[in-house]
Amino acid sequence: MEMDTNGATTSSAAGGASASSSDSSSAAKKNSKKPKYSRFTQQELPACKPILTPGLVITTFTIIGIIFIPIGLVSLSASEHVVEIVDRYDDGCVPPNYSNDKLAYIQSSGTNKSCTRTLSVPKLMKSPVFIYYELDNFYQNHRRYVKSRSDKQLRSKAYEGDTKSCDPEGVTVDGPIVPCGLIAWSLFNDTYGFSVKSKKLEVNKKNIAWDSDKEHKFGSDVYPKNFQTGGLIGGAKLNSTIPVSLACYVSLVLHSRVPFFFPCLLCFQPRILLFCVQQLSEQEDLIVWMRTAALPTFRKLYGRIEEDLQANEQITVVIQNNYNTYSFGGKKKLVLSTTSWIGGKNDFLGIAYITVGGLCLFLAVSFILLYVIKPRPLGDPSYLSWNRNPAGNPN
Repeated sequence: MEMDTNGATTSSAAGGASASSSDSSSAAKKNSKKPKYSRFTQQELPACKPILTPGLVITTFTIIGIIFIPIGLVSLSASEHVVEIVDRYDDGCVPPNYSNDKLAYIQSSGTNKSCTRTLSVPKLMKSPVFIYYELDNFYQNHRRYVKSRSDKQLRSKAYEGDTKSCDPEGVTVDGPIVPCGLIAWSLFNDTYGFSVKSKKLEVNKKNIAWDSDKEHKFGSDVYPKNFQTGGLIGGAKLNSTIPVSLACYVSLVLHSRVPFFFPCLLCFQPRILLFCVQQLSEQEDLIVWMRTAALPTFRKLYGRIEEDLQANEQITVVIQNNYNTYSFGGKKKLVLSTTSWIGGKNDFLGIAYITVGGLCLFLAVSFILLYVIKPRPLGDPSYLSWNRNPAGNPN
């Protein structure tokens, strides 16, 4: 009787230990972070694992070289056909008596900022001739500068007061600034006038901005307000008022029932002189400027000349040198350029293609010589681990 009791007690203890061990094991499995096994999580899915034989390597380098070199030559040829005139004028437009104090010249309101330059056309420039201004040492990618704008304010009149990200150019005593921020405040304000043999060349400034910017980033119901009215003027003033146009007059007739045969009487009566305000989506100089550049040297489109410029013609350019780059050691350049199917003048792309293609051909020839002069027997691929065990699981 005593033995049975002890045996029962021992059996019961063993059963309890087994149950406790099973519970702890299941708890460990439940708390484990080990992912459930699958071929996807263990990266055992079928994959292409090429064997780099000499023939495959030589063929690959040869094909890349044969493709890249012609592309590079075509790109370089297209770039060479682009005619470009570049004129740096920031130093040349400073009067001799201000040559040692350029900052005083640009900050003085009494100095004449007009400057005349003469450009020679090296060869025929077919229309359209694109006009760019180029700035150097101007860091539009500075973090504080890039963030100093209100995209909501630019898109909708309902967010006119959203200027919290625009300091220090967010508000004035008269209310919020539209458009606010340092980017808009520093808008480029040099102007250019062109003539050939005393004949004025018209500059087309329409459609110089991206359509996506005009349609989606700048609202048609947003108008300039309190812009550049503070004590410190950063750059250009926006075209906030335009003399009455036909569209404006038609709108006035429809809304105020003014007889259609009184346009001139209406326009020239001082007490009811009408102006139409141009919305931000039509201020293309601003839209171009607000697309900030990634590098400190950049070009931005100013306009287009819609007629051919003949070889050896002398272009007279009258520049209003208003923009201050002297305080930070910047440079200003005027650029006239044609385009090709690849864009403006840029030799880098063609040179890069030719360099990579030439390097690939050189490596192909080197491997051929190495394979012929000093051949090396290839190993048996059947001994590779993924061939011996395709599933990737250990035997």
